[in-house]
Amino acid sequence: MSHQAVQGSNAPKGRFPISLLSLTAGAFAIGMTEFVIMGLLPNVAEDLHVTISQAGQLITSYAMGVAIGAPILALFTNKLPQKLLLCLLMGVFILGNAISVIAPNYAILMGARIVTALAHGTFFGVGGVIAVHLVRPDRRAAAISIMMAGLTIANIMGVPFGTFIGQQLGWRASFGAIVLMGIVSLIGIIFLIPRVQQEKSAGILQQFRALTQPKLLLMLLMGALGSGSLFTVFTYITPLLEQVTGFSEHRVAWILVLFGFGVTFGNIIGGKLADWKLMPALLGNYAALALILIIFNITVHLPVAAVITIFVWGAAAFGILPGLQLRIMTMAKDAPMLASTSNHSANNLGNASGAFIGGWVITHMGLTYLPWAGALLPVLGLLIGFVSYGLERKEKRASATPDGQKLAG
Repeated sequence: MSHQAVQGSNAPKGRFPISLLSLTAGAFAIGMTEFVIMGLLPNVAEDLHVTISQAGQLITSYAMGVAIGAPILALFTNKLPQKLLLCLLMGVFILGNAISVIAPNYAILMGARIVTALAHGTFFGVGGVIAVHLVRPDRRAAAISIMMAGLTIANIMGVPFGTFIGQQLGWRASFGAIVLMGIVSLIGIIFLIPRVQQEKSAGILQQFRALTQPKLLLMLLMGALGSGSLFTVFTYITPLLEQVTGFSEHRVAWILVLFGFGVTFGNIIGGKLADWKLMPALLGNYAALALILIIFNITVHLPVAAVITIFVWGAAAFGILPGLQLRIMTMAKDAPMLASTSNHSANNLGNASGAFIGGWVITHMGLTYLPWAGALLPVLGLLIGFVSYGLERKEKRASATPDGQKLAG
């Protein structure tokens, strides 16, 4: 994969191109298919004659498909033209959801979810590389944030809409709506995304070496800790707000919509800040995330303050993503697509780990300790970020010495 593509050196100047919206539409559809099933588990379980816990494994299998399968797929599709690969991935996504619509039993639905998950991670991997190529270098993180906005908007609009359709017309209708969104995205990709010029692709071993740099692995761990922090608390946000803050079930639903707006706002602002000062913005965001969750330990007992904190928390949690993805892609010069895909894999592992940590905290300590546990993870992420940043600065100093120049030559 061309390093030139990551730098966006041939990108057009001016406003963001409309072609970015086809990536946003794809991200929107992917966000729907990942999260809408959470509100439809009872319907799926009843229709397919399985337990709720078995239906819940459809969520786990999807996350594992993204975490494990997507980087492998990215590794072996690296030589394909990026636009063609994006079209093929969206085709796989459409196929997986179409099979979900007609799945006659639980096993086939599980297989369809795993197939769809493979498209998820790799779509964001190649989509991120294309997004930064479509804009000038000083707007790369903002371009990634526009693509990722589809994922955040899906949580505000797509998931509630898909859940409503599923409850009214059956859960299969929700996946039918996702298929239509996938088709819209595919048409946009075909007609709007330009052909991306690629230099000779790196070999598998070269890509693997690029991905396994210590400073890069630390950044992937940093991202996993950020996602883990979010899901440690967010997985159990409904019982937290109902049992500790005292909100009714109806009010919690609207608070979660407000959280979604915070997520979208943070994603866009995070992209702009990362384009301004990438690593300082990223480290500052982790520090802010930890501070907000520490404050949440107090405000969770105060209804109005809790609502404000949740909005700001959503902004801080998702403000991390554009800068983190850009930094990882830039660090893996020989394998930006694989690195970008691996970032989403690490985030999904963080999601699963966060849900587990939150469950452990509730069992052994109680609901009120969730924000403290959530705050600890970004503190660890911040420390890891400083270590990764220090390693990179050390390498730059070494390459600037006469010996380093001689070695480079």
